[in-house]
Amino acid sequence: MALNKLRQLDQDSAGITLPKDDLRIEGLLDENGFVDGEHHVHIRHVGEGEWQLELVDTIGT
Repeated sequence: MALNKLRQLDQDSAGITLPKDDLRIEGLLDENGFVDGEHHVHIRHVGEGEWQLELVDTIGT
């Protein structure tokens, strides 16, 4: 199991890096390994110490 460090991003948020290999499998990186385009992820807290991430196609208004 790979472990990723929780990091303070700013006053109001924290972040976790996602492995580029996983992003590449999803087709989210360009040929140079950079994020290709603009993508949004829905993050849902599902239980104690557990979250679910879901890539979304469109953002509802």
